[in-house]
Amino acid sequence: MLAFELFTWWYGQGWAQLSKNVRHRIVGTSNMFSVPILIQTLFSPWKRIITYPGASIDAKLRAFGDNMVSRAVGFTVRVLVLLAAAIMLLIVSIAAIIEVVAWPLVPIMALILLVKGITG
Repeated sequence: MLAFELFTWWYGQGWAQLSKNVRHRIVGTSNMFSVPILIQTLFSPWKRIITYPGASIDAKLRAFGDNMVSRAVGFTVRVLVLLAAAIMLLIVSIAAIIEVVAWPLVPIMALILLVKGITG
């Protein structure tokens, strides 16, 4: 009776729960890297470092240069973090696919290995 309930759960609620957990892991990885925020602020200055221009042309050019450097640094850092996020999402997705494909095979493999171990 217990084995029947295990198989019923494994191929029913267990598989559905696994799919939900896989989705949460992928969304959690995306949120951990703050992907939506990084995309929205891709061209924003680094750490909001902004130079306000003075009255002279020299001060305005210097402020423009400082602001462009700050935006270039911000863009570079955000692109590198987005690249790391993409790599991690790829790894998590591949692991999730393997897990979902292997899930129905685990009980069958346990029985096969048990029989193979007994028969020698």
